[in-house]
Amino acid sequence: MSMVQLEKEGNVAIITLNNPPVNALNSQLLGELEETVDSLYNDSEVGALVITGEGEKAFVAGADISEFPSLTKDNGEKLARRGQSVFQKIADLPFPVVAAVNGFALGGGMELALACDIRVASENAQVGLPEVTLGIFPGYGATQRLPRLIPSGKAKELIFTGDQIKAEEAAQVGIVEHVVPAGEALGKAKEIAGKIVKRAPLAIKEAKKAVNQGSDLTLEEGQKLEASLFGGLCETEDQKEGAKAFLEKRKPEYKGK
Repeated sequence: MSMVQLEKEGNVAIITLNNPPVNALNSQLLGELEETVDSLYNDSEVGALVITGEGEKAFVAGADISEFPSLTKDNGEKLARRGQSVFQKIADLPFPVVAAVNGFALGGGMELALACDIRVASENAQVGLPEVTLGIFPGYGATQRLPRLIPSGKAKELIFTGDQIKAEEAAQVGIVEHVVPAGEALGKAKEIAGKIVKRAPLAIKEAKKAVNQGSDLTLEEGQKLEASLFGGLCETEDQKEGAKAFLEKRKPEYKGK
């Protein structure tokens, strides 16, 4: 049985991770997730992606610990690089990705959420990076992504202690953007994705590129990138349609051209 289900609701794709009881991120699930993400890269109909876990107990409650005793330096590094590669593919998708965090998002599960653009959490959700309690540390990107998302000191505290925090605190420190009642994370994530796909798709694509690539540049370099991407959009049909629709007081009809 497949551990990764892909559905589409209009221009919104939905990936559901299903590996009972806690959707552990084992090698099979990781492989199926990569294949599914790869299939979306050239899908011109998709304007946003929602990723969630099956059930309300867990989004992804970490890696499959049963795979850990056999780790060596070499295959441990390969494991980390594999997880990083899959999550980077998610981060690099040309459209926004919204995580619907239902229940626990621990270790690799939190790292998966961090690879998404926007995070919605159920009020019963908990996030954390407990790897240091197992003699390792986060290896799927959290040591790099988390300090870029929230203040470095708080990121270090979470990484060094392995503590889990509840959804409200995660929102307060900036790890998640929305906290909703239990059972409503997926609905809220779909709502956000549905709003995004109504906007000009080329503008969304270039805006994501500007934010992601610009974060690794100086302010001056980032603004040059912004101006270049902005200029490119000014020659698109969508830009002309957006301006014309505004002046004519009607809803624009974007074609991604």
